[in-house]
Amino acid sequence: MGRLIDLLPLSYTNAVVLVGAVVLGVTAGVLGAFAVLRERSLIGDALSHAALPGVAIAFLFTGAKDATSLGAGAAIACVAAAVLIVLIERTGRLRPDAAIGAVLAGFFSLGIVLLTYLANFNNANQAGLDQYLFGQAAGLLERDVNVMAALCAASLLAVAVAFRPLKTTLFDPQFAASAGLPVRTIELAMTAMLVVAVVVGIRTVGAILMAALLVVPTVTARQLADRLGVVLVLAGVVGAAVGGAGALVSQSAELPTGPVIVLCGFGVATAAVLLAPRRGVLWLARRRLADRRRRLVEGVLVDLETALHAGPPPTARELALAGGRPPRAVARALRHLDRAGMLTRDGDRVLLSETGAAAAHALLERRELWSLWLEHGWRLALPDAREPDPTDVRASLGDDVVERLRALAVAGGPEAGR
Repeated sequence: MGRLIDLLPLSYTNAVVLVGAVVLGVTAGVLGAFAVLRERSLIGDALSHAALPGVAIAFLFTGAKDATSLGAGAAIACVAAAVLIVLIERTGRLRPDAAIGAVLAGFFSLGIVLLTYLANFNNANQAGLDQYLFGQAAGLLERDVNVMAALCAASLLAVAVAFRPLKTTLFDPQFAASAGLPVRTIELAMTAMLVVAVVVGIRTVGAILMAALLVVPTVTARQLADRLGVVLVLAGVVGAAVGGAGALVSQSAELPTGPVIVLCGFGVATAAVLLAPRRGVLWLARRRLADRRRRLVEGVLVDLETALHAGPPPTARELALAGGRPPRAVARALRHLDRAGMLTRDGDRVLLSETGAAAAHALLERRELWSLWLEHGWRLALPDAREPDPTDVRASLGDDVVERLRALAVAGGPEAGR
């Protein structure tokens, strides 16, 4: 990673932090996805908190703040916490979330106690261990980034090689077991991936904030994609972008790196939840508003067509009374129809233009076909299990099926559907 660090137009320390944050983002984004998609996000939180006593115990045994030995201690503690969670769950006496909460609280409390115990020894070497609690990216060294990059590369390679078994076990463990896959081993491997992500990130963002970095990239990616492969790639890209942006912002504003990275991730995830196409809250609200407006316009169009067949052209007020709609809503719908060239006016009387009459007839036909499908569609001997679009039965089923449906309705018997 030395060449990459030298190429960046930053000071050496800032370049190391930036590269480390990007590596962390990729690792946490891809590996955290397996916990989020299994609906086990809290396990990442528990493991990140469980790493703290591992760091303290490793220092007690080695007496040095070597990143490798402290990372190994964190990994061992995370594995112990994961095993304990599984054992508690298997007793059947506690729900999984209760088991995770109990282990999280227990291990994190033990970590705080051990850090306090070490601080009372007045050992100068123990200074800085509390950085593993809140993170201290500025303390990263180039060798630390190299270790992080190696763990990241190994983990991503493992995901790429075992992608299909991981995918099958993730979404359908029963099928995976029936297909002969070692489900428990694969689930343990998913947990081990979380351990790797925690070990990579705890130095940068700390035990408290690490869980956020495991969750945020997948939350964002899941709003934008449906396929697991695409979600993993997007989660890695989002994690890298969040890590890099957070590092740069924290350096320019002289703020702590870990919290700024998490805040950037929170902002990106919030934007995705609100604005993502087809899934975003605001996008869905806009779509529902457009659907309500479309239904109102179509309803007023049908009401006008019916009124014109029943008597003289109505006024806007008469049309509102006939359809039982608010006058303001009818006025909005008429303005929309007028802009579309579907109306003509005779004083305050409203008539349909040729375009409007054709649109009304087409709408009535679509409604008629949908009613026929609901009443007689089950009698059709279709070659597949197609379901028509309620707004356009003809386009979704085809002219031939529509004619058979009409014939079936006229004949009134099942033989017409053959």
